[in-house]
Amino acid sequence: MTDQWPQSWTRAAIEMCVLAVVRQHGPTHGYEIAQRLRDAGLGEIKGGTLYPVLGRLEQRGQLSSEWIGGVGGPGRKLVDITDEGGRALDAVVSEWMTWVGRVVATVGGQESTSGGQQPCGQPQAAAPRRLEP
Repeated sequence: MTDQWPQSWTRAAIEMCVLAVVRQHGPTHGYEIAQRLRDAGLGEIKGGTLYPVLGRLEQRGQLSSEWIGGVGGPGRKLVDITDEGGRALDAVVSEWMTWVGRVVATVGGQESTSGGQQPCGQPQAAAPRRLEP
């Protein structure tokens, strides 16, 4: 399995994953979020990708932030999930799981529950008949 996923997959999931990491680990900073995403197998998330996401989530009220002064170095901006962020995460995870289930069913990874339809609406093949001499 790879740790370098298509960029479109990362773009689709990064806000949800960032909120989840912050919810699971409490107040943290961007570098640690990127490390945790990498450790989870989601690949290298660069600052040019991550920090705009953090800014958007904060603008929406889903994250809050606080600057902590550094000892002998620069300070850090700690982010934490807000109640609004928790609600948004719960909603998007529910929708995402429905979407993923439909994608898996479409590509044939699960038995179809769509009334005898195969993935992509193809009719189910008839059961093979036994040929009698």
